[in-house]
Amino acid sequence: MHAVANIQPIIKDVPRMDILREENSEVLPLIQKLCQLLADEQISYCHWKSNNALDRSASGDNDLDLLVSQADGPRFEELIRELGFKQATAPAEKQMPGVLDYFGYDPEGDKLIHVHLHYHLVLGHDMSKNYRLPIEKQYLESAVQGKLFKTPAPEYEFVVFVIRMALKHLPWDVVLGREGKLKTSERLEMGYLQARINREYVLDILTWHLPYISVQLFDACVRALQPNCPTWERIKIGQQLQTKLQANARRRLPIDISLKLWRRVDLAARRRIFNASSKYRIESERPMIALVGGDGAGKSTAVDALYRWLSKNFETTRVHMGKPAWSLTTVTARGILKGGQLLGLYPVESSFQETIQQKSILSPGYPWLVREACLARDRYGIYEKARRFANQGGVIILDRYPLPQIQSVDGPQAERFVTELANGAQAHQRLSPHRANRFTKLLLGIEERYYRQITAPGLLIVILVDPDIAVQRKTDEDAATVRKRSAEIWDVHWEKTDAYIVDGGKSKTEVLAELKALIWSKL
Repeated sequence: MHAVANIQPIIKDVPRMDILREENSEVLPLIQKLCQLLADEQISYCHWKSNNALDRSASGDNDLDLLVSQADGPRFEELIRELGFKQATAPAEKQMPGVLDYFGYDPEGDKLIHVHLHYHLVLGHDMSKNYRLPIEKQYLESAVQGKLFKTPAPEYEFVVFVIRMALKHLPWDVVLGREGKLKTSERLEMGYLQARINREYVLDILTWHLPYISVQLFDACVRALQPNCPTWERIKIGQQLQTKLQANARRRLPIDISLKLWRRVDLAARRRIFNASSKYRIESERPMIALVGGDGAGKSTAVDALYRWLSKNFETTRVHMGKPAWSLTTVTARGILKGGQLLGLYPVESSFQETIQQKSILSPGYPWLVREACLARDRYGIYEKARRFANQGGVIILDRYPLPQIQSVDGPQAERFVTELANGAQAHQRLSPHRANRFTKLLLGIEERYYRQITAPGLLIVILVDPDIAVQRKTDEDAATVRKRSAEIWDVHWEKTDAYIVDGGKSKTEVLAELKALIWSKL
């Protein structure tokens, strides 16, 4: 049997077929930059598992599972942040000690890259990851540089793979839960590794670095992972392995089984009852993202596309502030107003200018002001919920955000309404709202107070489109109305604000690409 000192050099001399797989892979530029920086800075790391699919890792189709030396951890995290990666918090069932999550966006490939940064080799069932193998140092020392990634010796990878799969598929509770057999991808990985290992080196690793796992038990685990192994034997071997690894466990076995059961039930309930799934939360500033644009700017299309993009990985919600859901107060107030309308006291609800020109027994101005006060209250309500969601780590995309620069819609209307009413067709009517009236003052104050509490978003993006182009795009609406709404936003001097301007005259693909790059840089 080889001495410990001889293990590493001999392993490094073994031909590495996994390295050759990288040569034909399509590498994302961001992953290329990351690997080049790690090589230049001589960071001690390796892509520690699933190295039979390095081409998918290089193209960003698979997550990057990188084991990094704790001594080089601060430098690694500094480098990855410089490349625009954002740290994220995993959902509770995916959190592991010594494991961090980073996401980066590659604009050329239009892909989000997920890096699992491992300082420890943490193994086990996906619901608990209860065990750690303290052989990180030896694992990293066995690694060699491929064309792109550093990868460990296949013997080390095989030993860890077998133990990892045994802990994942052989415990009795897992077998009874119908998860006792390897998936197709896992069987392929096992075959890939078995074809590349030197058994003598595998025995050396077990003897010198994992002496509490005997060769007999290890071989039994390999047999138990075969599809033809009897169920009772798989359960027995799984129990033996967990017993031997109990000193490496985070929790005692009964507690771990209970935790796995609870998390299964919790996840199933959230998915089936609440239609919710566990996602990551970004740990950076997480600004509230507001998109503003006139008719024909493609704003709504962009909001939908951005939501689909971010919600795949992160806790994300989109909020339409133009037409918020009615609160109980609004439902009650509108119900009372509906009664007055049915009695013929004032006309049906109408637009700003139409309301000013209407005449009736009672001025329609008061109902209009009441509805605007209720609208302001409801908008503030959803704004408050959105900010709370952002403070908890979620990403918020806001549509039709009220801004002082835009007066025709989505902002305070009552003051302008009363002013125009005083100068308009109903100025002679005794019952028309006017500035000195106490009830009018109350409604104006309510609206102003709620809008004052809606502060500027962390990231304001204005999609500008020429009014002529907007009219050409919105052929299903009145051209004069489209031009007016688009012109109001087009004519604002946005350069004097904190807004980021995006040219909405470009194609949808170009606009979306620019929005993604901008938003990711500000998260």
